Amino acid sequence: MAVVELPSFVRQDGREKVTGTARYSADLSTPGLLHAAVRLGGVAHARIRGIETARARALPGVVAIVTQADVPDLRYGTWVRDRTLFASDAIRWEGEIVAMVAATTEAIAREAAALIELDLEPLPPVVDLEAAIAPGAPLVHPGWAAYDGDARIPREGNVGSRHTIVKGDAEAALAGAPVVVRERYVADGSHALPIEPRAITAEWQGDRVTIQTSSQVPYLARTHVASTLGMPEGKVRVIVPHLGGGFGGKCEGHFEPHVAALARIARRPVRLAFDRREEFLAPDHHRERMVIDLATGVDHDGTILARSARILIDNGAYGADEPYLAQLAAVFAVGPYRIPAVATESLVVYTTTQPTGSVRGPVAPQVTWAVEQHMDVVAERLGIDPLELRRRNILVEGDEGPVRQRIGANGAKTALERAAEMIGWGRPLPADEAIGIATGWWPSFPGPSGAVVKLNADGSGTIVTGAQECGTGSVMALPILAAEVLGMRPEEFTLLYQDTDAGGWDAGASGSQTTFNNGRAVVSAATELRERLLALAAERLEANPADLELTDGVARVKGSPEAAIPIAELAAEAQGGRLLIADGSGDPPAVPEVDAGGCVGRLGGESFAAPCYFTQAVRVRVDRATGVVRVLEVAAAHESGTIVNPIGAEGQVLGGIVMGIGQALTEGTQLTPDGRQRNADMLDYKLVTAADAPPMRVEFVQVPDPNAGPRGLKGVAEPPAVPTPGAIANAIARAAGTRIRLLPMTAERVWADLADVEAGR
Repeated sequence: MAVVELPSFVRQDGREKVTGTARYSADLSTPGLLHAAVRLGGVAHARIRGIETARARALPGVVAIVTQADVPDLRYGTWVRDRTLFASDAIRWEGEIVAMVAATTEAIAREAAALIELDLEPLPPVVDLEAAIAPGAPLVHPGWAAYDGDARIPREGNVGSRHTIVKGDAEAALAGAPVVVRERYVADGSHALPIEPRAITAEWQGDRVTIQTSSQVPYLARTHVASTLGMPEGKVRVIVPHLGGGFGGKCEGHFEPHVAALARIARRPVRLAFDRREEFLAPDHHRERMVIDLATGVDHDGTILARSARILIDNGAYGADEPYLAQLAAVFAVGPYRIPAVATESLVVYTTTQPTGSVRGPVAPQVTWAVEQHMDVVAERLGIDPLELRRRNILVEGDEGPVRQRIGANGAKTALERAAEMIGWGRPLPADEAIGIATGWWPSFPGPSGAVVKLNADGSGTIVTGAQECGTGSVMALPILAAEVLGMRPEEFTLLYQDTDAGGWDAGASGSQTTFNNGRAVVSAATELRERLLALAAERLEANPADLELTDGVARVKGSPEAAIPIAELAAEAQGGRLLIADGSGDPPAVPEVDAGGCVGRLGGESFAAPCYFTQAVRVRVDRATGVVRVLEVAAAHESGTIVNPIGAEGQVLGGIVMGIGQALTEGTQLTPDGRQRNADMLDYKLVTAADAPPMRVEFVQVPDPNAGPRGLKGVAEPPAVPTPGAIANAIARAAGTRIRLLPMTAERVWADLADVEAGR
């Protein structure tokens, strides 16, 4: 299939953002606005015996206080309904909201929140993942057997869900394998940490509430408000102004119903804006801690015969989307490799720590970090070059995936080769430098989405979409797709989005699915307009519509440039009759056929629709005296189908690499023995900045997938963060002579391992 290259398109919201004129949620104001503050639990685990708000209510300037007693007494959750809006019976992590205050100033609201008194009975902390699932461990949710939840999810004790991927007889294959490698890896949790802390404003007009929020998923937020406050969705409008990043941390519904409930009691608009510490502690989408056990059986020539894995995944105090992500983790443990016998298991474990959920490429960076190190260890055991081991086992067209999914045409092997070539794999390096490589895959997420495309009297176009923009630029690809269908320029289209009263339903900025799904909707609507434009032009030009084309802003007879009429003229004439407006949703591609009958906890993530493939290679320098690791260069080769907007796609890969470097070397949540965060601030939680970014080269291996989005495109935003930690880990091992099996691989941990090696321990 020929790939038509399109020019790069500069995003429409870029000027506002770089000049500082863009207005974010915290910038908004309205007459009579009150300010909100939260009273957090402050302890990791305790029974609530009483909540006293009298002193807070008596503070001048306080207008309203809301607790669980003021909202419907019901539980909610994505897969298991295990929580209420406000803590009422127990506190299960330090950031849990007990109450919220509205006052005339933010200072008064914060002072009042601090005056709310809690009568607490301490309960035993549940922090260690293995101890949490041991017999007799204290239960985070003693009564959770009565919680409503998805019947497909096995639950027992502190195990929130269990998921397996099974193919063949892995136990027998491992027993008969000439070489078996068994290892354990442990990953700390980490934060999405967008630069913009979340801010939410709620205002009621009668029985209808309008919420302006920094959410990645406005439609899911709308559903969350309606379901928890017991009101119809049609009475809830959610608007997202400019969004200052999300990285998955602003997915799902979060604090919108809390603010809406407070505004209803106060009878005035209310805004909640988190400070930086609250942004660390209170959100319930934190990257998961994990314990990963792997076993791989191989033949002497490097052919992988079997793999087993057991992954413990920290669920934190409450479940969100973690059960589905855990099933993905069980697939990622197999990797993009041809393995005939597989038995992987992931357990979601309740603890008294911050709840976990989607953060850019959820569960994949940790599991891939372990699997790709494991691949290097297997190669070392066999005396095979790590690149060659991957080359011999990587999935190619016609292979079977983990649940016997038939693998289609892909660029996995080409990406592997290109990343190695770009980095100079095998070239001589100084003793303190080395190159590491890691590969991986990521699914596409087919789903419904809607869009409206209309042509205005001046020939410009407007796209009205439910899709959400969180900085990725994915929405900015929609004008490119519409313009291609209608023979116009992308710059001639404006976008109306991020308003649940305007566009059709969309899953939001999650799963790298915006262009993949909403792009289909836009192409569908634009195609309908195209047919109507050709019909109008045919009447004017006295031609057969089949003999016409739309190009360069005109409708013309093919091969006869002089027989043409501007699209603007046709659009103006349509103002006197049937308007040029069309809607579309497109048809999501079919889910691949699989054999997952032996798998437990199936939620739809056991097979990968239109998967992306990618390899990254890095060169690092290790300072043996301090353990400091410097990433010197990165080469990234990504197969994400057809690339629609090259400049946007490259930006996503560059940003994902930098985020992956942080995951690898500096970003990790440090916990006290009872599960509270030690480093809940940006001084102690170390982000990688632009000053730390190394030279990066990016290449796209374009293999259009007929089961993907428009023009064979796939997602781009999440994959770049996935292989980076694994590539860095393998480079560290080659440079330092010791393998770091703790994530992040901080200077302290590298130094300690080097010291152990030198001491012979």
